[in-house]
Amino acid sequence: MGNDTEKVNRTAARNGLSRRKMMAGLTTGAVATTLGAPHIAHAQETRTLRLQSTFPTGDIQHQFAVDYAEKVDQMSGGRLKIDVLPSGSVVRAFDLLDAVSDDVLDAGFGIIAYWYGRSAALGLWGTGPAFGMNSNLVLAWHKYGGGKELLAEIYKSLNRDVVSFLTGPMPTQPLGWFKKPVTSVDDLRGLKFRTVGLAIDMFEELGVAVNALPGSDIVPALDRGVIDAAEWNNPSSDRALGFPDVVKNYMMQSYHQATEQFEIPFSGKTYRSLSPDLQAILKFAAEASAADISWKMADVYSTAYKELQTEDGVNVYRTPPEILQAQLEAWERVVEKRSANDPMFTRVYESQREFAKRVAGWDLDTNPNRLQAYNFMFRNG
Repeated sequence: MGNDTEKVNRTAARNGLSRRKMMAGLTTGAVATTLGAPHIAHAQETRTLRLQSTFPTGDIQHQFAVDYAEKVDQMSGGRLKIDVLPSGSVVRAFDLLDAVSDDVLDAGFGIIAYWYGRSAALGLWGTGPAFGMNSNLVLAWHKYGGGKELLAEIYKSLNRDVVSFLTGPMPTQPLGWFKKPVTSVDDLRGLKFRTVGLAIDMFEELGVAVNALPGSDIVPALDRGVIDAAEWNNPSSDRALGFPDVVKNYMMQSYHQATEQFEIPFSGKTYRSLSPDLQAILKFAAEASAADISWKMADVYSTAYKELQTEDGVNVYRTPPEILQAQLEAWERVVEKRSANDPMFTRVYESQREFAKRVAGWDLDTNPNRLQAYNFMFRNG
């Protein structure tokens, strides 16, 4: 305090002020500083939201929803918690969007292609070859190329009050599980096959009879002969669902769902009731999950892929180029038919096309052939 008094005396003398006035000013400033000090916030009440996924508990895709909830919990300091329920806990998987919009659930974790029956344009988020983009580039289109705005417009036109976040770019989904390997387009014709979204249209163009079964019904239907073949999602989920117990032929690579990603829709009412910082946490946790999910997929899926072959006796085949080419040609016919009477479908398709022509072209010219490097290191020795 002695040093402060000396400073006051020197300043007062320099400015022709009395020491009393200077001390009064110093005291007033101290009070103002105290009043302006940061307010120490008291602990806020914890808010808990109910989220249902479209996947069963044992599926790694359900775990991705749990991981997202943990990120929200940690980022919010425990102020916002998400209770994650498996598929069917409240509503069926294909009814999830309606339940979220109607505020029956606060949120969901699923795939946009499931809502394809409400608007075919929704199937373009993940179905088809996407002009050579991978799923991460589709997410780039969604965020920076106009996809997010188009999705919000579609939901508004459907009277669905949801706030949607996309996450988790998926690897290309396998062609699926078959009782015997398919080597040509002729082998596909007449098969009773399970898939979803616009992939239904693609396979029907190839002469396949499609049944859009939910996940829990697929393996029992295969076992009873109700369907001949099916696709689900990835080696880990397929193994957990029990495919290798009833079918031993696994066909890898396909264009039917080459660019899919997860969606986290929130009830608009619930979302608007949250403070801006919690709203931001929901958004940025989804973006953080996009990276984390893709890393975890690489680890978990590759492990399951090896176990299918070494422990379950599954035969793995690459889909022949003839079938892949036929898929591309079938996709062109699907687009032509859908665009003829669906303006929104056309808008989404053309938006993706414009983005992909630039971005996918850059991506393909930039990155070397990874298969060449892999073969050199592991298969040519």
